[in-house]
Amino acid sequence: MRKSLIAVSALAAMAALATGTAQAQSAAYAIDPAHTYVSFEIGHFGTSTNRGRFDKKDGSVQLDRAGKSGKVDISVDTTSINTGFEAFNKHLQSPDLFDAAKYPTLKFTSEKFAFNGDKVSEIAGSLTLLGKTLPVTLKAKQFNCYMSPMTKREVCGGDFETTIDRTQWGMNYGIDWGFPKDVRVIVQVEATRL
Repeated sequence: MRKSLIAVSALAAMAALATGTAQAQSAAYAIDPAHTYVSFEIGHFGTSTNRGRFDKKDGSVQLDRAGKSGKVDISVDTTSINTGFEAFNKHLQSPDLFDAAKYPTLKFTSEKFAFNGDKVSEIAGSLTLLGKTLPVTLKAKQFNCYMSPMTKREVCGGDFETTIDRTQWGMNYGIDWGFPKDVRVIVQVEATRL
């Protein structure tokens, strides 16, 4: 009985130590705006593809590769939309589409990371757009962490993407004319350890 009690105590101590080690591996990162882009693609009458991006974004990441967990919070300024054509930018910012005056921020938040080894493979979270929040999963096309030779700090990030049905957020412009409802969203992100 005494040996069993000692064994249970030893296992509990090892579990606590392992948990403490995993928690110690958790680190905070700040989004690097120079290496982070949120862009989108949508078909145009089955002929070409319209593309755009948002130039202003910020956020934070909490990452624990040992504990296979993470947290992300990214905000995007919808008034910073950039397609390379000013008239198109203004239309995208109008009430027809992003309604940037009323909803100047779109957000993606998550506390559910999936891993393949020590690399993030997908992030299941919530996208808030036009005042409505719905679930979205970003799948990693690639992910890596490295020691930056310039900043001497660890940087983690990757290329993520998903396809959303814009009408779920109430963005219905052009549907009656045959514009597609599906939009491909690409998030290229790098974050520097604090």
